[in-house]
Amino acid sequence: MTPSQSDKLLKSAVAFHQAGKLGEAMALYDRVRGALPRNFDAVHLGGVAALQQGQTEAAAQLLAQARKLNPKSALASFRHGIALTQLRRLGEGEAALQKALGLDPQLPEAWFYLAANLRQQGRFDAAVAAYGRALALKPNYAEAHERLGALLIVIRGHAAAEPHLRRGAELQPKAAVPWCNLGICLCFLGRLGEALGAFARALEIDPRLDQAHAGKGLTLERCYRLAASVESYDQALAVNPCNFEAHSARLYALQYLADRPREYLFEQHRRFGAAVALAARPVFPNSREAGRRLRLGFLSPDLHRHSVAYFLEPLLAHLDRAEFEIFLYHDQPVVDSMSERLRGLATQWQVVAGFSADLLEEKLRADRLDVLFDLAGHTGMNRLPLFARRLAPVQATYLGYPDTTGLPAMDYRFVDAISDPPGTADALCTERLVRFAPTAWTYAPPAEAPAPAAPPSAAGTGIAFGCFNNFAKVTDAALLAWSRILQAVPGSRLVLKGAGLTVPALRAELNRRLESNRIPLERVELLERTKTIAEHLAAYSRIDLSLDTYPYHGTTTTCEALWMGVPVITRVGDRHASRVGASLLQAVGHPEWVASDWDEYVAHAVALAGDERRRTELRQQLRRDLQASALLDHCGQAERFGRAVRGLWSDFCRDVLETAEGQAA
Repeated sequence: MTPSQSDKLLKSAVAFHQAGKLGEAMALYDRVRGALPRNFDAVHLGGVAALQQGQTEAAAQLLAQARKLNPKSALASFRHGIALTQLRRLGEGEAALQKALGLDPQLPEAWFYLAANLRQQGRFDAAVAAYGRALALKPNYAEAHERLGALLIVIRGHAAAEPHLRRGAELQPKAAVPWCNLGICLCFLGRLGEALGAFARALEIDPRLDQAHAGKGLTLERCYRLAASVESYDQALAVNPCNFEAHSARLYALQYLADRPREYLFEQHRRFGAAVALAARPVFPNSREAGRRLRLGFLSPDLHRHSVAYFLEPLLAHLDRAEFEIFLYHDQPVVDSMSERLRGLATQWQVVAGFSADLLEEKLRADRLDVLFDLAGHTGMNRLPLFARRLAPVQATYLGYPDTTGLPAMDYRFVDAISDPPGTADALCTERLVRFAPTAWTYAPPAEAPAPAAPPSAAGTGIAFGCFNNFAKVTDAALLAWSRILQAVPGSRLVLKGAGLTVPALRAELNRRLESNRIPLERVELLERTKTIAEHLAAYSRIDLSLDTYPYHGTTTTCEALWMGVPVITRVGDRHASRVGASLLQAVGHPEWVASDWDEYVAHAVALAGDERRRTELRQQLRRDLQASALLDHCGQAERFGRAVRGLWSDFCRDVLETAEGQAA
């Protein structure tokens, strides 16, 4: 092939390449390289075309060759770095990208891809800096704004991310995904109306964007529109049945609805487990010695001021360190004083917010855990699809979610015999139930809790009934029962406390529901969430009696009410979520406040409202009742928990031994 012929072929290849005809271009690049193997353009551009075609291995080889032919080509190094990063040869990819930037530091795309590489390595601060360099060179780099916003969410929170996500959407007004991402951010910032507007825009552009349907569902849930929320999750799953975040969010939302039989809920959870791809059970190198010191891992996005942490801390504080090493993995950027206390209880503490599934799996396997606990279930930011890969010989779920995970790879679920009675509860759970204690919870009252105050009715203002549970748990059936209670107790009122209850848009919907369920608005007082735990607990001084929700009970709120001397009336049901109150009240010695139906629920509330002497006594007595109960028996609960974990490990060792003996026979 003469030089003029090769030059003509190369020009044709470039023309095809520029026209997007990558197959034709690659064929011509191949012909030129066959005649002139050291032709830099044919090698380099052939590598670029291969990269664009998804032929990453071939691209990496060609681009490595191009770098040797022209070591001073920043573009060849940059593109080689992209290929190596896509192959997850992250160290080599970083080196190639750094080399490109050494040759030409003004390449915004090289900074962008370096940031992506650093994020995959878990070097988040360095990734943020690299995105910043890309945007300094190219302020309207829409994709860099998007990716930086997504990273900031998981390491610094939604407020830090919002300006970048908004700018990314503004720069791409006809792209659905950026508007969806902005909507999710606004939802978590509590700007619910704006969030719904962003999702509406995303879905107008692309009605089949499953993430936008799911984000809309989450926002509707936070607007306390549960049925509409489930419909949005259904739309997301109709588009993409493998959107596991939407699937989990839907399962969580179903817990709030009173009209779904528990058999239906079980089937929906089982379907989730069947949909998640299951990895083959790996062979773990862990010693099978049953009595040795065990490495316990706890993975949760809630190792901060959150209900999960409140119940976990007293257990960890009293677990026998001669028996157990504690590994805590906090999957959330928020680190507060509770996080620091938990860190002090851990053998190893790691913030894993932002870790990809592969990076987190690598970390957990490297720690050689014996038992790994999921503390999220199907609540937000869970890692259940990762548990399907089986990250430890024994896996269990506890605390964070009131139902089965549905995962075949989740071996156990920690409960008690009241929350999950033997028999039907076992049949409607994919895990084996571990009833390790009289009650499954261990409560540590906040040190800043004020002393119980006198009942507000003592001042002659009438009985104040209250509910401080998440208002998403308040069904119309509960509102009707509360209406009956208010009617039966003249001069009484209802105090509700929760996120967004005083926001005008939500207030209008709330007022509509109250009025439709015959609750006079003038007898209702709405309280917004308070900033501190001390302020929140002090608010219990404003109510005489606490009314639990149904079918999804309160847990932390029930413990808090009791600690502040406020009796709690609950209605027991047929599933874990509607039996938590019964477990807690049985534990503190007050099963008489557990009703079997709404008539009994109303009767209990009205009777206690009419017994001023008893309510006054309880204001001081209830704190003593908790102190004498299993809920505050921290040492005993930790011992029972540890004994149960040790039993699971012994069972695993025995099963492995029996399997090995069976194979040998």
